[in-house]
Amino acid sequence: MELELLIGGEEIRGRVKELAEQISKDYRDRIGDETPLLIGILNGAFIFLADLIRELSIPVEVDFVKLKSYVGTNSTGTVEVKLDVEREIEGRDVIVVEDIIDTGITMEFFLNRLKKKKPKSIAVCTLLDKPERRIVDVKPDYVGFTIPDYFVVGYGLDFNGRYRELPAIYRVKP
Repeated sequence: MELELLIGGEEIRGRVKELAEQISKDYRDRIGDETPLLIGILNGAFIFLADLIRELSIPVEVDFVKLKSYVGTNSTGTVEVKLDVEREIEGRDVIVVEDIIDTGITMEFFLNRLKKKKPKSIAVCTLLDKPERRIVDVKPDYVGFTIPDYFVVGYGLDFNGRYRELPAIYRVKP
């Protein structure tokens, strides 16, 4: 497989810091007895989430969900919950942290599940957004980078479990 650098590590780090500053600003005055709950979607978002929370200037809690909707480079169109959120969500500000949103099917599925648990608010923070692939109307609140319709790996994103460890984001050349 041939890879082409799309977004370098320094550029990612700078954008993650900017996203953290914006989230901290937006939630600073909302923190009361409960801190915002960041929910990382595994496996792809774990590196982004780890870097993001280290840049936040507000206290947060973290939980994870594992959803599966891809086989290889193709979305199956159905979403399976492999691991669900354990923390209490009702009445809390929730920020869903995702590595990439393309068709929007997985995110729409998860947001609908979260809404049933009656959070105070739900926001979506994604490292990468591919709006030209959108099938359902999902609009993230915080976007790291908007990219063309490329299949990408690195910085947590994978191809069949490989390439997550790469410190930058690479386009898989066709």
